[in-house]
Amino acid sequence: MTHSAVSRGILLLLLTAAMGQAQEAARASGDALREEIVAQERAELDSLKTGDMTAFANFLADDAVFVDAAGAAGKAEVVKNTAGFRLREYTMTDVRFVALSADSGLIAYRMAETGTSHGKEFTAKVYVSALWVKRGEKWTCVFSQETAAK
Repeated sequence: MTHSAVSRGILLLLLTAAMGQAQEAARASGDALREEIVAQERAELDSLKTGDMTAFANFLADDAVFVDAAGAAGKAEVVKNTAGFRLREYTMTDVRFVALSADSGLIAYRMAETGTSHGKEFTAKVYVSALWVKRGEKWTCVFSQETAAK
């Protein structure tokens, strides 16, 4: 083997190792982002369990859009309609994640929930998607959609 071939082989080995490390770092970064966004979603849901509507409202971007069976709504309408809503229990399953940038990502999951809505008990299963963005130092939900699950 010539010196040139050995050099190319070493260079290829180094590049392969560097690419592997870069992919591992990106995967770890993506895992951390996923965990952060899922934690934010859970904290938002937990505020609905405790009835802390100020905390709930603080998770929502002022320019957010929310979609459910009633149609699209903005933050003010969602906060107003949620005032009579309390979660008792919820479970998130089949959580999927798409990183959109270093500071944003989309989660989609299935949720089983129980609680009260405007004085009436409910049990529901829904599919949820939520887009979270870090603006400055604060994570905020800018979009969410719920679809009834069969």
